[in-house]
This record gives sequence, C-alpha cells and structure tokens, in this order.
Amino acid sequence: MNFELTPEQQQLADSVSKYLSNNYTFEQRKAIVHSTTGVSESVWHTFAEMGLTAMSLPEDDGGFGGGAMDLMAVMEALGEALVVEPLLDNVALAGRLVARLGSEAQRAAVLPGLIDGSLRLAFASLEPGHRYGLVPHTTTAKAVGPGWVLNGHKAVVTGAASAQQLVVSAATPSGVSLFLVDAKAAGVTLNPSRTVDGFRVADVVLKDVAVTADALLGLEGAALPFIEEAADFATALLCAEAIGAMKSANDATLDYMKQRKQFGVPIASFQVLQHRMVEMYICTEQARSMAILAASKVDGSSDVNDRARAVSAAKIKIADAARQVSQESVQLHGGMGMTEELKVSHTFRRLTMLAQQLGDADHHLERYAALT
Repeated sequence: MNFELTPEQQQLADSVSKYLSNNYTFEQRKAIVHSTTGVSESVWHTFAEMGLTAMSLPEDDGGFGGGAMDLMAVMEALGEALVVEPLLDNVALAGRLVARLGSEAQRAAVLPGLIDGSLRLAFASLEPGHRYGLVPHTTTAKAVGPGWVLNGHKAVVTGAASAQQLVVSAATPSGVSLFLVDAKAAGVTLNPSRTVDGFRVADVVLKDVAVTADALLGLEGAALPFIEEAADFATALLCAEAIGAMKSANDATLDYMKQRKQFGVPIASFQVLQHRMVEMYICTEQARSMAILAASKVDGSSDVNDRARAVSAAKIKIADAARQVSQESVQLHGGMGMTEELKVSHTFRRLTMLAQQLGDADHHLERYAALT
C-alpha cells in the first residue's frame, strides 16, 4: 500500500494547513466557538472556495469525484486546528447521501448550494435510547395523500442549527427511508446545545411534519445500505481528523516539556517522561496506519463486509489511541493541562468526542466480531 500523498493531495493539504495557521489560530477558534452560531461564515465560504465542499461529490454534479484518500490529509489539518465547522457532516454524510440517492432534480436543487457554500445540510439519524443505531426506531414516515408525514425525535444532530436542509432517516412500511426536510418547516423543532468540544448540535423533534412526495430520497425502504456506506466513509475521515488532533497533542506536549524545568533542567530530559512521549508517538503512528487502511477500503473495496471490518478495526484503534494520547498529554502538562488557556485541554476534549462519535470502541468491537 502506498502511504505517500499524490502531488495534488499534498498541495491541497498544504493550502488548507497554511490557511488554518494564518486564519484559525487557537484564539480565533475560541471566538468562533463562543459566537452566536458557533461557526464562521467566512471560514465556511473559504472552505467552499478551496473546493473542500466539492471534493467527494460526483463530477456530474459539479464536484471533483474524490474519495477518502483524497480528503485524509485535509481532515488531519482540520483535526490539528480543532476546526468546529461541520464539514464532515455536510459532505461525507448528508451531501453524500443526496448525491447517491437523490434524483436529478433533487441533486440540482441541493448540491450546487452545498458546493458553493450557500447551503448547509445536517444528517439527522441518531435517536434517544438507540445509541449508534443507524436503523430508526422512533422516527416514522407515513404516506398521506401524495406526500408523507414524519414524526419522531433525533438526537445530537451536528450542524442542525445552522443547516437549511435536514436529511432525516425514518421507518416506513418497506424499511428505512431518507427524506429531505426544510429545517424551518412547520412541526420541526430544534433544541440546540454545545458539546464539550465546542461543536454545535441540536435535538430535532418532528411532529406531524408534512413533506411532498419529492422529499423522498431514492426508493422507499431502500436507504439502509447507503446510510451504512456513508457512515463508513465518514468514520474513515473521522479517524484521519483524530490523527491530526493527536499530532497537535504530541507537539504541544513536547514543546511544554522542553520549556518546563524541574531541578534546574527541562523535564524533557527525564528518561521516564521520554518513554511516555515515545509511546504517544508510536500510538499515533499505529493509528495513522489503520486510518489509511480504512480510507483505502471505503474507496476501493467492493466487498461490503471487508469495508466494514476495516473501518471498525480502525475506529477501535483510533478510540484507544485517542484516549491514551489525550490523557497522557494532559498528565504531562500537569495542572496546566486542565486550563482553558491551553489548547491541549481543548484537544483532550475533542479527542474524547472523536473516540465516541460514529461509534465507540465497544460498539465497533461488537460490529467487527459480528462481521468476522
């Protein structure tokens, strides 16, 4: 397997890293997190101008037709800067489902706006009491006349408060279906909140939400395989984002240890602490290898089980590595590692959430065992 980036991938990654280093400093990020919306419109439109919102969308719809391998280095850069704009949820989940299931009219109505940054989406899938489940249990869609009526409750929908359209999974008589729902439609209630790592999420309550027949994405009852594929694609990219956050934690910890002195010498000179830093580095590199494997499988494997096993194996390793690196980085900083003023404390929170998002280690262990 070739672990090297192509010249085009490297150029894009370098451009994103340069932009973030100049325009997304830790202080600027804190201002965005504590703003009214929790996202920066200028940053989002810059992402669109750089082509990030179009990278993984089909060329026929105005995208670049890229895969997870093309976005890996970009996601690492976003993870290193702790970017809170929900690119993953827009492009890898909601946008990917519209691109794969939507009719020509639906794609024409949604994807150009997503690509140019004027439209944001959110994928409403998780439900209270059904942690990590992709099959909806409490959200239903009933055919009424020429359209549908949706009822249910979706939990922790990333980016819902700033999205114009929601991609909602619901149980229909034939199985799992997906619907495009206006975020401001009658009967849609958003209860926004902020997660521990600064992301804006919302619980979405649907009460007798009436949608037209053309709100259905694809065939009724046939959406589950597409949802599972999009979730695997997003999980592979999430693993790459975690690698970037781990790199940030490692770099910050090493810098601190070179500056912090004990007994008149930098604590980086203490062999036992050097061993801990080496363990953090090795853990990160092992996780990177698993993330690359997952990305290659979601891009190239035609075997659904083979893809799912690789993604779950990667997420297990990422979750374990995220816990080890984040906790070690805080401990090696001492009490300073818990303060709001240091980026490492925010990196700790982000890595904690990344370990849980789209399935924690226990969830993916059970999934891997079931597929073996």
